[in-house]
Amino acid sequence: MQQQVSNGVMENGASCSTNGHGDGNINGVSLNPTTQEIVRIIGQYLNNEGLSRTCDVLMTESGCRLDHPAATKFKQHVMDGDWSKADHDLQELKPMLGQNNRILDMKFLLLEQKYLEYLEDGRVLEALHVLRNELTPLQHNTNRVHQLSSYMMCSSIQELHERTQWKGKGEESRTALMEKLQTFLPPNVMLPPSRLCHLLSQALELQSNRCRHHNNKEVVSMHNTSLLVDHCCSKDDFPAHTIQVLNDHCDEVWYCEFSPDGTKLATGSKDNNVIIWDVHPETCTLSLRKILEGHSYGAAYISWNPDSKHLIACGPEESPEVWLWDIETEKFLKVSQSPEDALTCCAWNKDGTKFVVGGVRGHFYQCDMEGNVLDSWEGVRVNGLWCRKDGKTVLASDSHHRIRAYVFEELADQQILQEDHPIMTFTVDKNDRLALLNVATQGVHLWDLNDKCLVRRYQGVTQGHFTIHSTFGGCNQDFIASGSEDNQVYIWHIRNEMPIATLPGHTRTVNCVAWNPVHSHMLVSVSDDCSVRVWGPKDRLPKPTGVS
Repeated sequence: MQQQVSNGVMENGASCSTNGHGDGNINGVSLNPTTQEIVRIIGQYLNNEGLSRTCDVLMTESGCRLDHPAATKFKQHVMDGDWSKADHDLQELKPMLGQNNRILDMKFLLLEQKYLEYLEDGRVLEALHVLRNELTPLQHNTNRVHQLSSYMMCSSIQELHERTQWKGKGEESRTALMEKLQTFLPPNVMLPPSRLCHLLSQALELQSNRCRHHNNKEVVSMHNTSLLVDHCCSKDDFPAHTIQVLNDHCDEVWYCEFSPDGTKLATGSKDNNVIIWDVHPETCTLSLRKILEGHSYGAAYISWNPDSKHLIACGPEESPEVWLWDIETEKFLKVSQSPEDALTCCAWNKDGTKFVVGGVRGHFYQCDMEGNVLDSWEGVRVNGLWCRKDGKTVLASDSHHRIRAYVFEELADQQILQEDHPIMTFTVDKNDRLALLNVATQGVHLWDLNDKCLVRRYQGVTQGHFTIHSTFGGCNQDFIASGSEDNQVYIWHIRNEMPIATLPGHTRTVNCVAWNPVHSHMLVSVSDDCSVRVWGPKDRLPKPTGVS
């Protein structure tokens, strides 16, 4: 016979236990502590969704209790704005809070809400009484009391809301208050707010972090994914398919870099040209925009200004030339102090008003937009540069297998990291925290610049003594890609040492890869085979001729 339930008590007289959360033992069914917690969490969710009768049945049948009766009563009085009863409930709850109870904090929050509601209602005298005779005697959070007293001068409810950033008297602000108060209550007395939703969100976050090909700007949440299956992105959506091959360069292509706004790509070649390409993110293709000619030694390194309008191009090895281009007007400026200079690497300051250049002969300059040398640093044999977000620190890799930090204005420097083998190239992520190094005979290494420690050694790539550039990429820079001397492109998830994709197609060494910083489904690689290769999702593959 089906049992009837009324107000949480079965007709046969069985009822929930009166301890903190019930003993989980009724009708001969004994629930272990974990199962009791699960039942309570489910009950809370049902109750929050308005299924209170279903929640009552669950609690009654399981022998569990959602919250302690004193906590339930306390919550009801807070939501009703019955402050005197809520204060009385606090005293009843006090023995349950343990030795590290925060009863004073809870009382202060109640009185703060009471005071603000009185102000909103225009009950100035009552509000003043709360301030003087209830809040001040607590001798707690004095600065906040002074701040609260200043709200007395508000001339309108609107001004009160604006100054306090408070939602006003009603369910919304009282719910927010209750959520703050619940943080002081042990979970066996009252469950934390929306506990099931919080646990599910954590599970989805973990699943997206573990997803090898997750490359989506939209955060995985209960609103946009199913809970019935684990989250898993298709490899077809990853930039692992050749969308386009460009052969406009007539010699080895040494470098590629997208503009910061993601609309253009620059490629540099041994053929003495820098080609600017327009990006078409819908089709994941490039089209030739213009050719910047005349680099006597070839273009081995390029750095875009943050404005995505200017760029610097450096040559290889013993090149004394640095070219500063305005790509819209094709105006250029040759930066060179002496034919004896060797300037092979460069980097823009984060404000885009100046840049640094350097080389392995010990030439290391900071210049303005007119090419004038503002500062120089003697005796530093530089083969890689990066300007940090603070606007003053320059990272430089040198011939001693180190990366050091230099501050020109203060003539200060310090060591950041030391490798055992030559650092061929390095780059830094957008958070200015992680550095990616291509190390001779070792491969690709990830360093934490703040902790000055080696985080990971990525496997698979062939890195000898060629200059190969790797990159961070993806929506949240969760991926790393690098060229390789075995003619392939390697891609890793930043947390895993083994590659998640190996992309064939080039026929000679892949010198550089670039991941579009805005359109994360687009990757480009350049090679000694003279080609520029664009990688994208499978659905961007060109359709066979005649297929509509």
